[in-house]
Amino acid sequence: MDIVSQIKERLPHLRPSERKIANFLLSDMTYAANAPISVLADKIQVSHASITRLAKALECKNVRDLKLKLAQSVAVGERYTNDKKVAQKDIPAIYQSIHDILTLNAGLITDEVIQQASQLITSAKHTLIFGVGGGSTVMAQECHHRFFRLDINSHAYSDPMLMRMTAATVDENDVVLCLSLGGVSPDVYQSANIAKEYGAYVIAICPEGDLAELADIHLPITTQEADYIFKPSASRYVMLAAIDILASELAVKNQRKSREKLRRIKVHLDEHRHDSGRLPLGD
Repeated sequence: MDIVSQIKERLPHLRPSERKIANFLLSDMTYAANAPISVLADKIQVSHASITRLAKALECKNVRDLKLKLAQSVAVGERYTNDKKVAQKDIPAIYQSIHDILTLNAGLITDEVIQQASQLITSAKHTLIFGVGGGSTVMAQECHHRFFRLDINSHAYSDPMLMRMTAATVDENDVVLCLSLGGVSPDVYQSANIAKEYGAYVIAICPEGDLAELADIHLPITTQEADYIFKPSASRYVMLAAIDILASELAVKNQRKSREKLRRIKVHLDEHRHDSGRLPLGD
């Protein structure tokens, strides 16, 4: 359990002096994490022994360990620990945040890189799509949903063990497409590394980082998180846009086959929905 949760859970059961220290720690973790114990004791007007007892009560090895854990919580960001009431963002602000992140990314992915990536995928026997986590898992599935309509043989995986297993089955005729909003996905990185060992090409849609450096082709994105933590991250729209850019190029490059697949899908969807208008294609 993280230190903030431990303090809040045990607060009602602490001695008065320890509770006084705990409340101060929660109110100013940055100061508490950096101040010497003597200065901290004078600031809160308690004894050194009281601070030591609190550290033990919170299952820390000593005061130094307590300060280290406080520093780790500070690194997460005050916006996650501050109890100050936050005003709700209105609907236009949500749209604006999406517009801002897309504008920030416009032009990052060049036509040359898209041409290279699409050529590899079009020529590949099989494309594996890897993505883990709350955002990239959904995006991996979305990418597969775009590809099968275009006669691209692909499968999406988000389970770490299955990613490793499927990565071990590839050869030089296969492509692995890696998705990561943070660029720091150990499971995706390790699976991509396995695939490279067996000769597969690796394409990555992610920010700069280890995964980008591992990839043969990197489709760059950048993220920008706001202080308003209660809205889902707008960065996932950047990943979606990158997938759309790639899928659009694949459709054109493979248009003879993709047009026929799209036609068949449209025929059967119109029959199912009893509507031949311009409804979204299977969405």
